[in-house]
Amino acid sequence: MHLKPSLGLKESYLTVTFAWFVISAFSSLPYLFTQSIHGFENAFFESVSGLTTTGASILNDIESLPKSVLYWRSLTHWIGGMGIIVLVVAILPMLRVGGYNLFKSEATGISYEKLTPRTANTAKRLWGIYVGLTFLQVIFLLLGDMNFFDSLCHSFGTIATGGFSPKNDSIAGYSPYIQYIIMIFMLLAGINFTLHYFTLKGEFRKLIHNDELKTYLAIIIAAGAIITIVLIRHLNLGFEEAFRKAFFQVISIITTTGYITDDYLLWPTRGWIFIFLLFFVGASVGSTGGGIKVIRLVVAFKSFYVNFLRILHPNSVFVLRVNGEVVDDEKVSNILGFIVLYFVTAIIGTIIMIFLGLDALTAFTSVLSSMGAIGPAFGDVGPVSNFSVIPDIGKYFLSFLMILGRLELTTVFVLFTTNFWKD
Repeated sequence: MHLKPSLGLKESYLTVTFAWFVISAFSSLPYLFTQSIHGFENAFFESVSGLTTTGASILNDIESLPKSVLYWRSLTHWIGGMGIIVLVVAILPMLRVGGYNLFKSEATGISYEKLTPRTANTAKRLWGIYVGLTFLQVIFLLLGDMNFFDSLCHSFGTIATGGFSPKNDSIAGYSPYIQYIIMIFMLLAGINFTLHYFTLKGEFRKLIHNDELKTYLAIIIAAGAIITIVLIRHLNLGFEEAFRKAFFQVISIITTTGYITDDYLLWPTRGWIFIFLLFFVGASVGSTGGGIKVIRLVVAFKSFYVNFLRILHPNSVFVLRVNGEVVDDEKVSNILGFIVLYFVTAIIGTIIMIFLGLDALTAFTSVLSSMGAIGPAFGDVGPVSNFSVIPDIGKYFLSFLMILGRLELTTVFVLFTTNFWKD
């Protein structure tokens, strides 16, 4: 009897991690061959930043690069957005390798609720939505008089929640119409792609009862509204301009896209502090965005609330529910463990970057930006600056953190445990 080969979890973790480092190295070659970027550490950083959809850059004059390089730069976003391994599972099923473990290793959120019994079919449907959103955005940007090349590059960066732009000033130089279109598609890209699928099927109940989606939108509305008020009161901006600048930056940061239309470091402290807090949120699970993810924060806060109720009423039974379903204690423990690991990694990373010569603010936010795939940060790597000031060793370290965050930490960290290598 012919047995179908299958990758186990151990092999999947190793394959996914190794693939990201190797492909990142190979994708840096166009930068080196064209001499657009000098030094492997710079080319590797730009490559990893693209594939992980971080959007951090070491380039000082983006518009001086040839269009072929700019296209490749944006294309790495688009490819990395849904994941290279997912692409292989969707397009190359003839390999006859059981793909579910690979799929789960890279896209833990997407595999939370399978759309179809077969992983390849699931990946194809997700890619179909991904391509469809990209096509729609290109059309809407063209209607706003953006040329085709810029429309394509910006759509790649938006749907992948990446943030690479072929312009030095990112989106700031474009019309309000263009900014609103990009804002809307960033918002859509930060939503779990399975919800897009169910929306197309007319299953709107899944949207209405989705706790993560409601929290995601509530955070955006609350942060955007508060910052709008701050900008109106302290910068004397008109309502429309303040609304657009506030909500664009809020959506860009929470979805970890990283496009900018304004330098939030010049805002009053009351304004940029909310941008800083969004560094700890991230997009929805199952989206192309990075960060801790909204659903984990929802579970964490609900867990604290349930435990508080259990203390007040020890004889009563309280359970934690998400989307109307009970979440068992093991899943809650795993999620809380991930959040703790995330912050511990960020603290250790910050210490390392400080030893490399960075100030505390730049070190901490550059680490958070890399792990969360955000792009712009604070300090010397703010929204109108770049990462060229980072020491070469620091660039390699931040590149590692980008891949670490893209694979949601445990996929990589498990490789450094002794139990992983035991039979």
